[in-house]
Amino acid sequence: MQKLEFLLRRLGASIFVLIGVSVITFFIARVVPANPAALYIGPKARAEDIERVTKQLGLDKPLPIQYAVYMQELLRGDLGTSISTKRPITEELAGRIPATLELLFSGMFIAVLIGVPLGVVSARWQGRPIDVGVRVLSIVGVSMPAFFLGLIFQIIFFRNLGILPLAGRVDGDLRFSDPLTVITNFILLDSILTGNWVTLKDAFLHLILPSLTLAAYPIGLIARMTRAAMLEVFGQDYIRTARAYGVRQYVVVYLYALKNAISPTLTVIGLTFAFALTGTFFVEILFNWPGLGLFTVRSLLNLDYPAIMGMTLFGASGVCDHQSIR
Repeated sequence: MQKLEFLLRRLGASIFVLIGVSVITFFIARVVPANPAALYIGPKARAEDIERVTKQLGLDKPLPIQYAVYMQELLRGDLGTSISTKRPITEELAGRIPATLELLFSGMFIAVLIGVPLGVVSARWQGRPIDVGVRVLSIVGVSMPAFFLGLIFQIIFFRNLGILPLAGRVDGDLRFSDPLTVITNFILLDSILTGNWVTLKDAFLHLILPSLTLAAYPIGLIARMTRAAMLEVFGQDYIRTARAYGVRQYVVVYLYALKNAISPTLTVIGLTFAFALTGTFFVEILFNWPGLGLFTVRSLLNLDYPAIMGMTLFGASGVCDHQSIR
């Protein structure tokens, strides 16, 4: 009963937060000096067309009435229509979420795959040159801005070495030579399901640089947390006892110590996952990755009010759901 009451209170607080976010975003977006009707029509908009579209979009009504109409449509699941693309916001989100998740999961997979072993090795040889190197690498990964690191990767692997593509999710020429049958909109998964190995290889190559850029911060954080947890476990009595009995070092480190040190690392991985979601915005812009981040930035630049509202509420609802679960 107490858990139910707690969940209801958190749910009520989340709804209150979402309403507050919607009010603030709605009215601030309207304060910006721009004409959405003219943006909707295009650069050759005439005065009579602007007036017609203004009435069609309901922009001639007072702001409180516009907000009330928007909330009524929102309760029916309608986030509105994008001014830039002329498509419903829900369709834009549904089409771009797989690209963002594909990048996010790939980046976090790389971060865990590299960060945890680095932390274990650093703790195992504490004070040695390899420990110093891992700590320096962790600091660089945490402090290096994503856009700067991404530019370095592009210069090295695309311009100088020419072994990885510069940007995009897949080569545009493949639409004609090896078209992909879309099933889930996850290109890697769809390529496997349809047996399109050419697209699979190309999509994998396009994914490497943005994934490495996104993984830089989590790698540093996970490595430092794993190292600290491992050092704390190494000081426990059962570890000293195992070593005194002559248990092999790799068994002590990877079976006894890592098993008990991984719990705080998993907590950090979960928190880092949420942070990496915001980090995808910079990565998507730099690598022209067609996900939520790139769509949000273009919506801001084009003053696409419905898209800005939809993305803000989508992000806020995700944060509220995370807080409610905790």
